[in-house]
Amino acid sequence: MEKVPLTKQGFSKLDAELKHLKSDARPKVIRAIAEAREHGDLSENAEYHAAREQQSHIEGRISELEGILGRADVIDTTKMSGSVKFGATVKLIDEDTEEEKSYQIVGEAEADIENGKLNIKSPLARALIGKEEGDSVEVRTPGGIKDYEILEIRFV
Repeated sequence: MEKVPLTKQGFSKLDAELKHLKSDARPKVIRAIAEAREHGDLSENAEYHAAREQQSHIEGRISELEGILGRADVIDTTKMSGSVKFGATVKLIDEDTEEEKSYQIVGEAEADIENGKLNIKSPLARALIGKEEGDSVEVRTPGGIKDYEILEIRFV
């Protein structure tokens, strides 16, 4: 089984989500199913079918999270330094628009681009790996080639 790289923060966030699903969401949906059953004919009971569908989503996510956390390779990024690697928070400037952006390079399980968590398998992350502050990188994106300069590398 392949290990899943996670930061300490990513592991904690996924673990908290798993605990919430098991202790709060799962019991609520079980109660909703029981209540819907009391309303009689299940074949035409929309509440019952909606609750069963929600239960399916919750159980699927629980299974997914248990798999990820069971294979987790938690990496302490605070003890790292140097060039860009997993866990680095990288401040970039787009050389065309002069727009600054910061991303933390994380594993696929905790990637969330809207919150600055960049999947290590993404084209931008792959281009950044091994680079130093002041380096320029060229990234092929679906929208064309983008050029960035690395302003700062931090490990938090």
